Amino acid sequence: MVTEGTEKPTIIFTYGTLKRGFSNHVLLQDMIAAGDASFLGVYHTVDRLPLVCGPYRVPFLLNFPGSGEHVRGELYAVSARGLIRMDELEGITRSHYERLPIKIRSESESEKTMEVEAYYAHRNYAEALWKRNGEKGFRCYTEKEAKGYVKRKDRPQHLTFLEQIGIFISSNPNSCGCNKNLHVPSLPSQCC
Repeated sequence: MVTEGTEKPTIIFTYGTLKRGFSNHVLLQDMIAAGDASFLGVYHTVDRLPLVCGPYRVPFLLNFPGSGEHVRGELYAVSARGLIRMDELEGITRSHYERLPIKIRSESESEKTMEVEAYYAHRNYAEALWKRNGEKGFRCYTEKEAKGYVKRKDRPQHLTFLEQIGIFISSNPNSCGCNKNLHVPSLPSQCC
């Protein structure tokens, strides 16, 4: 269990493919089996936050409190070793996501709130992603929202994930032009 030793676990709110029943939950299953994570329950955000899909139906939580919905997800206690694995999956060092504080509330004990951490879309492209989704999000990433999800191994390997996000954002015919802060390398002309 995560409680072994003197290490204090990090509490992580998951809202997308890391949840039970979705493709990346295998990572948490491995971590639970190794004693590096434990499931704490179903929670939702205290603040309204946008939850949207990007390229390949990848879910992104956007750090825009007051917009969107009270997002429903799962809470996990994660060891330092497990956190390294989660940060790698979420591309923290590659500016895919950033791990930041979030206030959540239990579905069963709605009066009790806690501050934990979650993986948000990186600020370099979050606004453009919000605009690309018509400034509309959803409350919960379900099978309906995940329909069409493409696993990482099945995506084009000649493009980085940031390039894939850039293409997704710019593919909107009514592009908002708000992706000026998205730093991606120039794409070869045959990719667009």
